[in-house]
Amino acid sequence: MADATPNTPTPVKPPKPHARLEKWIWILIYGGLFLLILGIATGRTDAALGWSMAVPGGVIALVGVVLIYVRSRLNDKK
Repeated sequence: MADATPNTPTPVKPPKPHARLEKWIWILIYGGLFLLILGIATGRTDAALGWSMAVPGGVIALVGVVLIYVRSRLNDKK
């Protein structure tokens, strides 16, 4: 019986060494900005709750931006 799969090798994608870091960068940026905007909107009715949501959201988004800089300085070669 003939083999259904040819003997040609399947192409292998090169590994992306910092994929997890890049995923967390965008999660932090978008999540932080969402929390910041939600805090600003909430601050119109309850100032204390709005500030307690907006400030951590801004800090989280800033951490994501700093991680972009850190990622740019990492060496991709092993």
